Amino acid sequence: MKAVLAVIDLQNVFADPASPWRTPRFAEVVPPIARLVTAFGNDVVFTRFVAPAQPEGAWKRYYAQWPFALQPPDAPLYQVIDAFHPPSTVDATTFGKWTPRMATRVGGAGLVLAGVSTDCCVLSTALAAADAGVSVTVVSDACAGVDDESHAKALDIMRLYGPLVQVATTEEVLAK
Repeated sequence: MKAVLAVIDLQNVFADPASPWRTPRFAEVVPPIARLVTAFGNDVVFTRFVAPAQPEGAWKRYYAQWPFALQPPDAPLYQVIDAFHPPSTVDATTFGKWTPRMATRVGGAGLVLAGVSTDCCVLSTALAAADAGVSVTVVSDACAGVDDESHAKALDIMRLYGPLVQVATTEEVLAK
């Protein structure tokens, strides 16, 4: 089955050691993601988490806790890290990136997920795509969580959604 690789939120805000949203093992997932990006060629989508212009609902409390993040989408913190130069991105003001634009891009293909963080945006994207009937593979060693325990727990939770969601390593994905 054809698959599209979605690289979830590989942005400066999660890479920068000074950021309150830093993902500790971010740098460790960049090499396997680079291998996947090369292997998937044109079938790659990069996503970005961006702040809304005006938070609504529970997001008001969220941004009251994280006011530094209320910046426009073109702010440096929301840019994809310099190691990658995607021609475009699928942006969302939500944790999950299974948006109508992403669904159109994936079409009837499977979805392979890599990026950050396993226990937030990757998890939210995987479950929404699976609910939509998409075959999802989460690349365990190409994702990083807020800490090792949360990463492992999120992978365990996603395994519960099999066979809709599968968890595999970079080597297993590249061998297919």
